[in-house]
Amino acid sequence: MHERSSGAELAATLRDELKRYSPGEKLPSSRALVERHRVSPVTVSRALAELVAEGLVVTRPGAGAFRAEPRGTAPRPADTSWQEIALSAEPAGDQVPRSVDASGVLATLATPAAGVIALVGGYLHPDLQPERALAAALARAGRRPGAWARPTIGGVPELRAWFAREIAGPGGPLSAGDVLITGGGQSALTAALRALAAPGAPVLVESPTYPGMLAVARAAGLRPVPVPVDADGVRTDLLADAFRASGARLFVCQPLFQNPTGAVLAGERRREVLRVAREAGAFVIEDDFARLLVHDDAPALPPTLAADDRDGTVVHVRSLTKATSPHLRVGALAARGPVLDRLRAIQVVDSFFVPGPLQEAALELVGSPAWGRHLRVIAAELTVRRTALTAALRARLPALVERGMRHAAAFGHDAAPGGLYVPPGGYQLWLRLPDGTDENALTGAALRAGVAVAAGRPYFAAEPPAAHLRLSFAAASGTAELTEGVRRLRTACEELGVPVG
Repeated sequence: MHERSSGAELAATLRDELKRYSPGEKLPSSRALVERHRVSPVTVSRALAELVAEGLVVTRPGAGAFRAEPRGTAPRPADTSWQEIALSAEPAGDQVPRSVDASGVLATLATPAAGVIALVGGYLHPDLQPERALAAALARAGRRPGAWARPTIGGVPELRAWFAREIAGPGGPLSAGDVLITGGGQSALTAALRALAAPGAPVLVESPTYPGMLAVARAAGLRPVPVPVDADGVRTDLLADAFRASGARLFVCQPLFQNPTGAVLAGERRREVLRVAREAGAFVIEDDFARLLVHDDAPALPPTLAADDRDGTVVHVRSLTKATSPHLRVGALAARGPVLDRLRAIQVVDSFFVPGPLQEAALELVGSPAWGRHLRVIAAELTVRRTALTAALRARLPALVERGMRHAAAFGHDAAPGGLYVPPGGYQLWLRLPDGTDENALTGAALRAGVAVAAGRPYFAAEPPAAHLRLSFAAASGTAELTEGVRRLRTACEELGVPVG
């Protein structure tokens, strides 16, 4: 049995047994509890810690564990109503709200209740995470000479060099000195947005786009200005118009397997993005979050925008988290020119540095034979899961599939016949719902039916052109769960009268 679950079970048993003890009376020793309940010392330690946290048990070093004395009169409930005034009061003329809407992020991070199939979230199911390789890498990293010393500002040099090669290729325009190690991709995005735009400034974003980036931008006091995306990536003709109309000096994009549409920026548009940004005197933040989530049947991947950038236009964001575990929060910011000094300053002020042992563990992992094997496994498994989800949608929700977009059709506009756009990488499918559908009502009905799906509204910086759902296949346990999840989604659609075909 898993230590964490068995610890909870033992805590429940001991909680009931405590009724037989007087306040202050000593409990059996840890060794006695191990023998009596036939569990490990770790399980006993977890159970006692849970009871201590609840105030039912107190421990005394060298003496043991004792039933806690009864608590006195309950303290007066705290009155925090004054905080509503303090949190909402803004200085005169302040244009930057201090509140943060994290609903889109929380929806994808929340753990569904027991029995609910998760078609949300952006992390691999635990069965796909390289737990053994991570554990081995952590163990080796902890023994590395200097692993526990204060790390170099900017990150471990060898890890920075590895990211530079991964981002721009061997012999590319980036060196280790152009890379900063960050605490994951979200931290890198936060630093980049704060460094490149002043509070109140406009920032161009893809529409739709990643809700976590929108939340970061708004938390920094920026004004997201949407630029529509189709299956070939951002509309570069509209990008140029948006730069002129808004006066923005920053554009944030995901050129590869864009979240949520899965779009890949077409070759001509890649060149146009860089040209348009240079003409506007603007930076491009390239969020390359899904490069390691390529599928088996994908064509050769295009290089990063950073690899083609010779003038320091691109600030590149990369992370290991999506392809490994949500706990391996190691990423990179890559940039050239004076902007790198500003990025470094922001990062140091915000977080000092990423812990050295974690950086060393990441370096151990990507340098081991297990790394290549892991990437091959997830490429194959994501392909299988994507195929299963697509097949289930076509079988049970054909009307929604046919409202999807073929590769040449614009997302958010009238769908071309022929159906769903199926990206060759990433972990999600993007469904347009029939006109008039209340996507919040549908996600609620889906949850009642036992499946969690993401509403499309948080992915838009302004009013969306239509209702959408995002379905993730990375967090599912396998193809059977994906198929059952779609069956439950159909039940929800039928409850609300949404046409399913």
